[in-house]
Amino acid sequence: MKKLFTLLSFAGMSLMSLSATEKPNVVVFLVDDLGYMDIGANNPNCFYETPNIDALAKSGMLFTDGYATCPVCSPSRVSMLTGKYPTRIGTTHLFPGKQGSMGKSGKFAPAPFLAELPLEETTLAEALKSVGYSTFFAGKWHLGYGPDFRPQKQGFDVNIGGHDRGGPYTGKKYFAPYKNPEIKEEGPAGEHLPARLAKETSKFIKDNKDTPFLAYLSFYSVHTPLMGRKDLIDKYKEKAEKLGVKPSKTDDFAKVMGASGQEKKIRVKQTHFTYAAMVEAMDIAIGSVIDTLKAEGQWDNTIIVFTSDNGGLSTSEGWPTSNKPLNGGKGWMYDGGIREPWIIRYPSVTKEGSVSDEPISGIDLYPTIVTAAGYKVEPEVDGVDLKPLLAGEEFDRDALYWHYPHYSNQGGIPGGAIRQGDFKLLENYEDGSVALYNLKEDIGELNDLSKQYPEKVAKMRANLHAWYKSHDAKFLGAKGGKEAWRPAYFDKQ
Repeated sequence: MKKLFTLLSFAGMSLMSLSATEKPNVVVFLVDDLGYMDIGANNPNCFYETPNIDALAKSGMLFTDGYATCPVCSPSRVSMLTGKYPTRIGTTHLFPGKQGSMGKSGKFAPAPFLAELPLEETTLAEALKSVGYSTFFAGKWHLGYGPDFRPQKQGFDVNIGGHDRGGPYTGKKYFAPYKNPEIKEEGPAGEHLPARLAKETSKFIKDNKDTPFLAYLSFYSVHTPLMGRKDLIDKYKEKAEKLGVKPSKTDDFAKVMGASGQEKKIRVKQTHFTYAAMVEAMDIAIGSVIDTLKAEGQWDNTIIVFTSDNGGLSTSEGWPTSNKPLNGGKGWMYDGGIREPWIIRYPSVTKEGSVSDEPISGIDLYPTIVTAAGYKVEPEVDGVDLKPLLAGEEFDRDALYWHYPHYSNQGGIPGGAIRQGDFKLLENYEDGSVALYNLKEDIGELNDLSKQYPEKVAKMRANLHAWYKSHDAKFLGAKGGKEAWRPAYFDKQ
């Protein structure tokens, strides 16, 4: 199935000059909790301003149907670094900041999970390092407890800021002094964390421009705590006044049904000034790294990937953004929780201004990048090399899968999902009920078609259950003498 279109003619093809034998540099921009609708390239009416990200989209390929492998952070990050579904490794929930925590309980007990990226897994950094790359990490890691599971142990030569925690919770948080155990040199008082991480990334690029490199800039932004530069917050207050936008406690919110039948408040308008400031500061930081690539002559020899780890936070913890028209948000299995901004610029492969509506996922990052570097992909990797798709060639993948047997902090329902073509099937792990949506016609997942297409439901559900089994999926446990739903095959093992 090929679903690719381009905004420019062949005559407008980029003059990017990566040779067939040259190992490309790689820069990954991973933003924490950034929603699909939070960038101008995906949302012409976006309240937040992202000129550098939008320009990056015009220089490469923008994906309209790109996904994370989980609605929360740590599992998605595992997938990007390994090319495997979290379910295959057992890392299906966000990792705790301390050992022994199994996360929230709800109507039923959460499934067991592994709370660290196993050292025996081959990471993106380790694969590239083995073929001559210098490797760098900056920002949020959140992939294991203690120094033995930090980036330095997973193939990164340099680590600036990556440790156990899922947010900048120490010191003055988003401003220096940070008191981050992996930022050895404090910045001047008031230094902004996104700018510092971009500065460190740019320094690494300058220092390593004569050898192939991987620079993995994993922003803490735009995760809570909600804190922004005052000048940018003031800017968005003024912008709102000019647009006649007034934050409301009623018009900005609606209701969505969550786990165990509980109603949750969900933001439906982008009117949070501080969040807007956080998004723009992140965009400015990306622009500074791109400027460095150009100044150092590396722009046309560098694959650039931009994405997020889960959907925008819309149902709790400050309700900072709206994902509408997508339903749900971080912690939910609706597309608001798993559909992400995805941009890839692959020199001499992608055409400037190209757009694809082919579904892709975080599992595809690893095989795409390591193959470009000349590394042979391991057979158990779930993702695929996207180069043919990026080049405008035929691309056919049967399905994408999700498995999240946990109660999120944001109220989402524990469940699984499969997307095949335009259709997405959601399965509720509390009671085994299913819903079927045609995402092409119903991007908000509001019209359940399961009763209209029973044969499609049966086929997709059978495929999903076969995937559960092949990937050793774990499910909810009993609580209070009551058993949660499990697939029929599970108790026959």
